[in-house]
Amino acid sequence: MTRRLAQVAKKVGVSEATVSRVLNGKPGVSAATRQSVLSALDVLGYERPTQLRGERARLVGLVLPELQNPIFPAFAEVIGGALAQQGLTPVLCTQTKGGVSEADYVELLLQQQVSGVVFAGGGLFAQADAPHDHYRLLAERNIPVVLVNASIADLGFPCIACDDAVAVGQSWRHLASLGHERIGLVLGPSDHIPSRRKLAAAQEAAAAAGGTLPDGYVERAMFSLEGGQAAATRLLDRGVTGIICASDPLALGAVRAARRRGHHVPHDVSVVGYDDSAFMTCTEPPLTTVRQPIEAMGRAAVDLLCAQIQGTEVPHGELLFEPELVVRGSTAQVSTR
Repeated sequence: MTRRLAQVAKKVGVSEATVSRVLNGKPGVSAATRQSVLSALDVLGYERPTQLRGERARLVGLVLPELQNPIFPAFAEVIGGALAQQGLTPVLCTQTKGGVSEADYVELLLQQQVSGVVFAGGGLFAQADAPHDHYRLLAERNIPVVLVNASIADLGFPCIACDDAVAVGQSWRHLASLGHERIGLVLGPSDHIPSRRKLAAAQEAAAAAGGTLPDGYVERAMFSLEGGQAAATRLLDRGVTGIICASDPLALGAVRAARRRGHHVPHDVSVVGYDDSAFMTCTEPPLTTVRQPIEAMGRAAVDLLCAQIQGTEVPHGELLFEPELVVRGSTAQVSTR
């Protein structure tokens, strides 16, 4: 107990006597200090006293699928900063292969009496065929939840998303304007909802141009540079000259695949990414990509979460944000050689 008092007191910057008064429900402590002490207990992993466990902590779970793709740390920075401005403490939960599962994280967050959860990126909520029981558990407990970049229709959670259809339309028209007719796609797994939307948009774009998108021009991959390289290699074997990718790492893999086949990017093969994550201006060539408005999306997600925490009714549909095509050096006029 003495060690716990000392650690919490140091974390908050108050005396051990003040911490003791909070833990024992004694008067004489301001509401702000009391809340800071309770939050410190949660952050340090100590259980709250029994009489205080009914209150939700000022903690918010931020669940991300990975940190290797620079887009996810970027979302974490924006969302974490916006939560801090609201007096909430983000608890970062990152999935790793063979590590703690998303469902396990949800259980841990519920044990910590979190005020809400933000799921950002490609979690299981973005996979139509994945188990969604832990999301239903959050719904049953009335925990405020916001999803970023995919929705679960039957749970009614609000969702912030970049408009996949607009993103692909911009990419397709850009390549078509450069004279590319054989345009291929590198997407995520078949049950990945954003990839499904991107595929539908590409099919519409091809139809609008008076053609069709052959099945052989669509490849699936795990979201990694290696996955993009393998998928793009198969597309290059089928003669595509332009490749639209569902993420920047996939696009970098496509650039590598082209080079391994002796092609020049962009003079022989043009490549378009998605996200405009960090350092895409520093690649060789700099990557043409579709920029997600991360700042606006992250702040909107926090606004929706805080509204729910405060008991305000929020719309349970999707709020779609407009992407922006950023043209750099990985796309060029189709080669006539």
